[in-house]
Amino acid sequence: MLDLNGIYEQVLFQSLGPMAEFKSATLIAAGNHNQGIRLSSSEGVFFLKLNFDHEKDILVREAQGLDLLRKSTFLKVPEVYGFGRVEDYNYLLTEFIPGGRKAPNYWENLGIGLAHLHLTQQDYFGLHQDNFIASLYQKNLHTENWLDFFIEQRLEPLLGKAYFDRLIPLDFLKKFQEIYPKLQGIFPEESPSLVHGDLWSGNVIIHEDGQPCLIDPAIYFGHREMDLAFSRLFGGFDSQFYEAYESVFPLEPGFENRMGIYNLYPLLVHLNLFGTAYLPGIEKIVNRFQ
Repeated sequence: MLDLNGIYEQVLFQSLGPMAEFKSATLIAAGNHNQGIRLSSSEGVFFLKLNFDHEKDILVREAQGLDLLRKSTFLKVPEVYGFGRVEDYNYLLTEFIPGGRKAPNYWENLGIGLAHLHLTQQDYFGLHQDNFIASLYQKNLHTENWLDFFIEQRLEPLLGKAYFDRLIPLDFLKKFQEIYPKLQGIFPEESPSLVHGDLWSGNVIIHEDGQPCLIDPAIYFGHREMDLAFSRLFGGFDSQFYEAYESVFPLEPGFENRMGIYNLYPLLVHLNLFGTAYLPGIEKIVNRFQ
């Protein structure tokens, strides 16, 4: 197996060519699956994500998601310089975002930029390929109806995984599935919008110019309220963000009542990734519909 410096050198070679010389590397983030590294080279400073997951295309899908986001909103999205695999590592090499302090219009621009993203629409829910949310597989089969897509490709796969991994008992799985018929008619009829898919405060960073920058997407064409609901789940978004969004693309009445249903998906993601501490939040939402 290569030493880490050898891995960095190969990443630079594959992404930028033989003129790129490795200088230094600094670990700036680490998790169960990923490492985030500030990579300095003769060609500049880059952000390197190394992934130890067995899914060989997980960072390929992230790179493609970043590229599609960049084409669909004026918000800053890091440039992609390379992706692939070196030894046992998946890698993604992108622009390094130095960071800064929020500009006075930071939240307003984030809200307007997200609305513009959601105005990128098509006639079916899903995507041209499957992808991932964090390290979890995310199906994106073409579907005409949002409720069918939401149940069959978002809730059911992760509910089944949670049961298989013994995170929930059979009686709760059945109780969860009993709410599906009660969701008929709850969602506004809207065209499928391009959504970020993993929109929490940790996936919006501050660019050096003080403006928001989107990272770590789990994109697909879905109901735009998914992003808005997810942004409310763990806090961190200012009220100016929501006001600016609604000034461009107003929500249908009743969003507050629908928000919990949308958030069953990110809560199931967290249940499967981090364990049963997230189960009470799921139970609370499910119990509202019994």
